Amino acid sequence: MNSATSRILSVLLLICITTSLLSVIIHLNDEEYKTETATYAEADDSVSFKAIYIRNEEVVRYSGNGVVSYEVPDGGKLGKGSVIAEIYADESQIDVKQKIDDINNQLSILKKIQNPGTIESAQPSNLATLIDEKYRSIISDRESGNIEDISSKRDELAVLLSTYQLVTDSASDFTKRMTDLNNQIAQLKSTETVPLDSIVSDRSAYFVSYADGYEEELTMDKLSSITPELIGSVKDSGPVDEGNIVGKLIDGYEWYAAGIIDNREAQFSLEEDVKLKFQSTSDTVEGTIFDIRDTKIPGQSIVIVKCDELTYDLVQHRTEQVEMIKGEYEGIKVSRKAIRFKDIEETVVDEETGEKTTKTVNCKGVYVKLGEQINFKKLDVVYEGNNYVLSSMNAGSDYVSLYDDIVVEGVDADGN
Repeated sequence: MNSATSRILSVLLLICITTSLLSVIIHLNDEEYKTETATYAEADDSVSFKAIYIRNEEVVRYSGNGVVSYEVPDGGKLGKGSVIAEIYADESQIDVKQKIDDINNQLSILKKIQNPGTIESAQPSNLATLIDEKYRSIISDRESGNIEDISSKRDELAVLLSTYQLVTDSASDFTKRMTDLNNQIAQLKSTETVPLDSIVSDRSAYFVSYADGYEEELTMDKLSSITPELIGSVKDSGPVDEGNIVGKLIDGYEWYAAGIIDNREAQFSLEEDVKLKFQSTSDTVEGTIFDIRDTKIPGQSIVIVKCDELTYDLVQHRTEQVEMIKGEYEGIKVSRKAIRFKDIEETVVDEETGEKTTKTVNCKGVYVKLGEQINFKKLDVVYEGNNYVLSSMNAGSDYVSLYDDIVVEGVDADGN
């Protein structure tokens, strides 16, 4: 082997060794840092507690004989003179009324389907999408226990399915079906009898078809005397077993939720607007903190929230678990162990003179790994959790961004 060949081989060998060493160094350098990907997250500033519901209510009784047929649903609004219920001799007349109502509902659906405007504006592709969405919505309501909405959504799904049938099959026609239904209604009405009696509301109110025994105890004039012992003793026991009770009237739409929370850090304050989420329904209700006061027990405060919205689900319970939300936040989730502080020079513009000055600011942020570089990015904190914070989504290029590789271990306050 001549000297030239030997030198070439030596150079190639040196290059291979150098490349291998650089690869090892880079690999070791990568292992020095532990990173986490910046991801989107949501958080609530909230507290959960057992709530009792306080309303001004009056029990409605009927001393006569017969079977009650309600004319208004739970949570329904009554005017003065409105019929609450009708009394019949037996269940057969109630069955007739129910059948007539069901058939009328079918007729209204068919009339909507047959409407020329509905058919002309419908496109099969759009209908297919709407059918899928409505079906998924019904399944979601069933799984979450939101039974109240299922009936109306089922009817809407029937309209969509039948409209799709009409649009895609010109031979489809519901005229005969509608005629048959009208004949059924006429036949049923021929068997109807006049009710024995009617129960009428003496004022404007909301109606509930049961009483639970707390109607005289949990009233608005007793809000100031509510105690932790009372809150703890209230049970969601359901209807009282008294045969002459028809239901109860609720005066106005105003009601209160009371419970016990830990407010030692003054997280909640008087007249603060909040949202309430309930165990029994997916609905949320806006409310205002009406009263908040300490008890004899450290860490226990009585909170009373004023609300002005009544629904079917809310009048089915006297007490349940409630989540009171002060704020709802979204942002980029950052582990607290990744947070560092760094002095950064920032240019400040005087709003009056427009003069620019440079000053050093100690900024909260994180170190982000980009390739082999470690750069500092600031945080615009919108929420603080126990072991993480949320930073604003669109704070700017100097701030942490979604999917950044945030260094959580292996870098000190100076970025080394």
